[in-house]
Amino acid sequence: MASPRERLPVGILGATGTVGQRFITLLEAHPFFVVTVVGASPRSAGKPYAEAAARSWKQAVPIPASVADLVVQPCEPDRFVGCRVIFSGLDSDVAGEVEARFVARDFAVLSNAKNHRMSSLVPLVVPVVNSEHLEQIVKVQRSPANPLLAELAPYLKNSPEEGLTPASVGPLKKGFLVTNANCSTTGLVVPLKALQEKFGPISRCIVTTLQAVSGAGYPGVPSLDIFDNVVPYISGEEEKMECEARKILGTFSSDGQGGFVDAPGMLVSATCNRVFVIDGHTECVSLEFERRPPPSVDEVVAALEAYTCEAQTIGAPSAPSRAIIVTRAQDRPQPRLDREAERGYAVTVGRVRKCPVLDVKFTLLSHNTVLGAAGSSIMNAEVAFVRGLLA
Repeated sequence: MASPRERLPVGILGATGTVGQRFITLLEAHPFFVVTVVGASPRSAGKPYAEAAARSWKQAVPIPASVADLVVQPCEPDRFVGCRVIFSGLDSDVAGEVEARFVARDFAVLSNAKNHRMSSLVPLVVPVVNSEHLEQIVKVQRSPANPLLAELAPYLKNSPEEGLTPASVGPLKKGFLVTNANCSTTGLVVPLKALQEKFGPISRCIVTTLQAVSGAGYPGVPSLDIFDNVVPYISGEEEKMECEARKILGTFSSDGQGGFVDAPGMLVSATCNRVFVIDGHTECVSLEFERRPPPSVDEVVAALEAYTCEAQTIGAPSAPSRAIIVTRAQDRPQPRLDREAERGYAVTVGRVRKCPVLDVKFTLLSHNTVLGAAGSSIMNAEVAFVRGLLA
């Protein structure tokens, strides 16, 4: 295992976008990783990062000096030689092909995009929920049969790098591909995991989201659409929540061929809304357990407060001391008051009460660009580092 004193060089794809910016702020002075290459679109390539991101930078802190003078590179593997880890904040329109090219060149890629999330050979990891999936599937991805690259082959057909095929590059030795979940799914599955772990399978989950505008990226939702308004539709969001949650809360297949088994019998119904909040996704959740009689409200609260995860126990630097914070205030959680809990890596749960239709209901809040995006990728990389997968 590498020593934390030997910081690994990392690159960021989509570095000028909302998620890319969050990568840059969270990786500043990181004990394991140092940003050495930033990549973005052709219109930004060739410019110093501070110039390329001057108009789009929307973080609450200035552009770090360590990154400001880095010249933005095209998102091509040859420009990232020397990077051990690639963090991808690319838009899904281009992420599928670009990430496949980096994996084929034996980079460890940690992606925020949706393109590869539901692949049976790619783990969908929320690091405070199912980090064990990462280590299990990476061994399969690196097997001599080269299964991951075979699956990514359609993305490599139009690669500008002539002859880049699974057969030409051979099995992965250092590379892998790990995705993290959609931002709204991420907040949801943390308390669900705590309750599933304690009380057994969840049979039904109904969730209504109130999602921040930063989740739409920059420039995002037009001001005249979101001021004084709620938009009751986010393209693809409900479908993502309904399928991703089952994969994350499921298990790794024991057949030795890779793949995942969805959480058995769990049905999720999601309704997603965009609201006039900058950061922080609020979700109103109702659950039904298979267990009869169901746990009491007091038992649910105790399970949420007692929950711990692997990222905490192995010493991942970004892991929160509390993955779930339960508030007993009647009017919490609120985005402005609770999104920065545990530096944005915790989920705050409140208003836990009996549900007259299902079993229990509650409201949760998570930071959509920290735990819900870049922060999860970074914590996943930390787990990989500690587990020796980046050696």
